[in-house]
Amino acid sequence: MPVTKKRTTKKAAAKKKPAKKVAKKKVVKKAAPKKKTTAKKATTKKTVKKKAAPKKAVAKKAPAKKTVKKAAPKKKATTKRKPNAAFMKPMTPSADLAAVVGAKAIPRTEVTKKLWMYIKKNKLQDPTNKRMIKADANLKKVFGGKAKVNMFEMTKLVSKHLK
Repeated sequence: MPVTKKRTTKKAAAKKKPAKKVAKKKVVKKAAPKKKTTAKKATTKKTVKKKAAPKKAVAKKAPAKKTVKKAAPKKKATTKRKPNAAFMKPMTPSADLAAVVGAKAIPRTEVTKKLWMYIKKNKLQDPTNKRMIKADANLKKVFGGKAKVNMFEMTKLVSKHLK
Protein backbone atom coordinates (compact mmCIF):
# COMPACT_ATOMS: atom_id res chain seq x y z
CA MET A 1 0.00 0.00 0.00
CA PRO A 2 1.18 3.41 -0.82
CA VAL A 3 1.74 5.84 2.03
CA THR A 4 -0.78 8.62 2.02
CA LYS A 5 -0.74 11.78 3.98
CA LYS A 6 -3.33 12.11 6.65
CA ARG A 7 -5.79 14.87 6.16
CA THR A 8 -6.33 17.00 9.18
CA THR A 9 -9.64 18.51 9.92
CA LYS A 10 -10.11 22.11 10.94
CA LYS A 11 -10.83 21.09 14.49
CA ALA A 12 -7.65 19.06 14.75
CA ALA A 13 -5.61 21.92 13.24
CA ALA A 14 -7.02 24.31 15.81
CA LYS A 15 -5.97 21.97 18.59
CA LYS A 16 -2.38 21.81 17.36
CA LYS A 17 -1.83 25.57 17.27
CA PRO A 18 -1.28 27.14 20.68
CA ALA A 19 -4.00 29.57 21.60
CA LYS A 20 -3.02 33.23 21.95
CA LYS A 21 -3.21 34.54 25.46
CA VAL A 22 -5.52 37.49 25.87
CA ALA A 23 -4.74 39.85 28.71
CA LYS A 24 -7.75 40.39 30.89
CA LYS A 25 -8.48 43.87 32.12
CA LYS A 26 -8.66 44.24 35.84
CA VAL A 27 -11.90 45.70 37.02
CA VAL A 28 -11.57 48.08 39.92
CA LYS A 29 -14.68 48.43 41.98
CA LYS A 30 -15.29 51.77 43.58
CA ALA A 31 -16.54 51.80 47.12
CA ALA A 32 -20.06 53.08 47.55
CA PRO A 33 -20.24 56.41 49.36
CA LYS A 34 -20.94 56.02 53.03
CA LYS A 35 -24.32 57.16 54.24
CA LYS A 36 -24.52 59.47 57.17
CA THR A 37 -25.76 57.73 60.24
CA THR A 38 -28.12 59.47 62.57
CA ALA A 39 -28.05 59.00 66.30
CA LYS A 40 -30.17 56.03 67.31
CA LYS A 41 -32.87 56.51 69.85
CA ALA A 42 -32.51 54.62 73.09
CA THR A 43 -34.65 51.51 73.22
CA THR A 44 -36.78 50.62 76.15
CA LYS A 45 -35.35 47.15 76.45
CA LYS A 46 -32.54 46.71 78.88
CA THR A 47 -29.28 45.58 77.40
CA VAL A 48 -27.16 43.17 79.34
CA LYS A 49 -23.56 44.23 79.68
CA LYS A 50 -21.04 41.53 79.14
CA LYS A 51 -18.26 41.13 81.62
CA ALA A 52 -14.94 42.32 80.27
CA ALA A 53 -12.44 39.57 79.65
CA PRO A 54 -9.38 39.73 81.86
CA LYS A 55 -6.63 41.76 80.24
CA LYS A 56 -3.56 39.93 79.14
CA ALA A 57 -0.18 41.13 80.28
CA VAL A 58 1.42 43.05 77.45
CA ALA A 59 5.19 43.15 77.28
CA LYS A 60 6.47 46.72 77.15
CA LYS A 61 8.62 47.64 74.23
CA ALA A 62 12.11 48.86 74.91
CA PRO A 63 12.53 52.57 74.13
CA ALA A 64 13.87 53.18 70.66
CA LYS A 65 17.55 53.97 70.54
CA LYS A 66 18.52 57.31 69.14
CA THR A 67 20.36 57.07 65.89
CA VAL A 68 23.48 59.11 65.71
CA LYS A 69 24.44 60.46 62.32
CA LYS A 70 28.02 60.01 61.38
CA ALA A 71 29.98 63.12 60.58
CA ALA A 72 30.68 63.72 56.93
CA PRO A 73 34.12 62.58 55.88
CA LYS A 74 36.64 65.38 55.99
CA LYS A 75 37.81 66.70 52.68
CA LYS A 76 41.45 66.72 51.87
CA ALA A 77 43.17 69.91 52.85
CA THR A 78 43.55 72.06 49.79
CA THR A 79 46.70 73.99 49.28
CA LYS A 80 46.38 77.72 49.66
CA ARG A 81 46.44 79.74 46.51
CA LYS A 82 49.62 81.60 45.92
CA PRO A 83 49.02 85.34 45.92
CA ASN A 84 49.39 87.11 42.60
CA ALA A 85 52.82 88.65 42.27
CA ALA A 86 51.32 91.91 40.95
CA PHE A 87 49.37 92.40 44.19
CA MET A 88 52.33 91.56 46.39
CA LYS A 89 54.77 93.88 44.63
CA PRO A 90 55.60 96.80 46.98
CA MET A 91 54.45 100.13 45.55
CA THR A 92 55.20 103.63 46.71
CA PRO A 93 52.15 105.78 47.50
CA SER A 94 51.81 109.36 46.29
CA ALA A 95 52.15 112.26 48.75
CA ASP A 96 48.34 112.55 49.07
CA LEU A 97 47.91 108.84 49.82
CA ALA A 98 50.97 108.81 52.10
CA ALA A 99 49.09 111.14 54.48
CA VAL A 100 46.58 108.33 55.08
CA VAL A 101 48.58 105.11 54.61
CA GLY A 102 52.20 106.09 55.24
CA ALA A 103 55.16 106.87 52.96
CA LYS A 104 56.70 103.37 53.10
CA ALA A 105 56.43 101.15 49.97
CA ILE A 106 53.79 98.44 50.61
CA PRO A 107 51.74 96.01 48.46
CA ARG A 108 48.28 96.96 47.14
CA THR A 109 46.58 94.56 49.56
CA GLU A 110 48.16 96.31 52.53
CA VAL A 111 47.19 99.73 51.15
CA THR A 112 43.55 98.64 51.02
CA LYS A 113 43.71 97.24 54.57
CA LYS A 114 45.21 100.45 55.94
CA LEU A 115 42.64 102.56 54.09
CA TRP A 116 39.80 100.56 55.66
CA MET A 117 41.41 100.87 59.10
CA TYR A 118 41.56 104.68 58.59
CA ILE A 119 37.92 104.80 57.40
CA LYS A 120 36.60 102.76 60.33
CA LYS A 121 38.75 104.59 62.89
CA ASN A 122 37.42 107.99 61.74
CA LYS A 123 33.85 106.63 61.17
CA LEU A 124 33.73 107.71 57.54
CA GLN A 125 31.26 105.02 56.38
CA ASP A 126 27.71 106.15 55.70
CA PRO A 127 25.60 104.59 58.50
CA THR A 128 22.59 103.88 56.24
CA ASN A 129 24.53 102.61 53.21
CA LYS A 130 27.81 101.07 54.36
CA ARG A 131 29.09 100.89 50.77
CA MET A 132 29.42 104.65 50.61
CA ILE A 133 32.44 106.36 52.13
CA LYS A 134 32.39 110.01 53.17
CA ALA A 135 35.71 111.67 52.39
CA ASP A 136 37.45 113.85 54.97
CA ALA A 137 40.13 116.41 54.05
CA ASN A 138 42.89 113.77 53.54
CA LEU A 139 40.72 111.38 51.53
CA LYS A 140 39.25 114.14 49.32
CA LYS A 141 42.70 114.61 47.78
CA VAL A 142 42.95 110.86 47.09
CA PHE A 143 39.38 110.64 45.72
CA GLY A 144 39.89 113.48 43.27
CA GLY A 145 37.79 116.03 45.18
CA LYS A 146 34.69 113.82 45.56
CA ALA A 147 32.83 114.06 48.90
CA LYS A 148 31.21 110.58 48.70
CA VAL A 149 32.67 107.55 46.97
CA ASN A 150 31.42 103.98 46.51
CA MET A 151 33.78 101.40 48.06
CA PHE A 152 34.34 99.76 44.67
CA GLU A 153 35.16 103.11 43.09
CA MET A 154 37.55 103.81 45.97
CA THR A 155 40.02 101.08 44.92
CA LYS A 156 40.01 102.43 41.36
CA LEU A 157 40.81 105.95 42.57
CA VAL A 158 43.50 104.74 44.99
CA SER A 159 45.30 102.75 42.28
CA LYS A 160 46.05 106.06 40.50
CA HIS A 161 48.09 107.13 43.55
CA LEU A 162 50.36 104.04 43.55
CA LYS A 163 53.59 103.80 41.54
